[in-house]
Amino acid sequence: MNRRRPFVIVAASVGVLATAAFALPNLPPNPVTDMVNAGVFKEKGHRFATAADAPTREDRAFALPSWIPKDATDVRIRVRTTGGSKLIRFTLGATPLDGPQCTSGTPKKVVGPDLGAKWWPHRDLAAEERTECRDAHQYQVVVRGKQVYAWTDGTPSPGAKTQNGTPVAHG
Repeated sequence: MNRRRPFVIVAASVGVLATAAFALPNLPPNPVTDMVNAGVFKEKGHRFATAADAPTREDRAFALPSWIPKDATDVRIRVRTTGGSKLIRFTLGATPLDGPQCTSGTPKKVVGPDLGAKWWPHRDLAAEERTECRDAHQYQVVVRGKQVYAWTDGTPSPGAKTQNGTPVAHG
């Protein structure tokens, strides 16, 4: 009996798993990568041609905040399934991002998002000039030309209400 055989099998298995862990997050969306991202990384992603194509109630994880213009296109969303973290990228249409829910004042100091995606910039967006937009959650927003990048850690906005209508406690 060959004593090296179990070692070779274990080493090969570890190599395959390490390669898969590195490659899977970078592959295009498909049922296998979706299952691994949701089960292992606790993340889900979706892409919509326009903001109007995004769900409003049936899948709250991918519902867009109300401050995103209705004519936005190429909308991409990445969410953490175990919390409130969310990344959103979209392209502005004719409607500018200047609604009453977005302020250009100095937003609170935040660390960059704790999610990642192929379509998310590799540079630290938290260091760039940004605005803060509010819906049920507070979002940090960076605009680069027509491209908009927004992220939240799930912090409720002041005055936000829970699903049953009671105010969210802050503190």
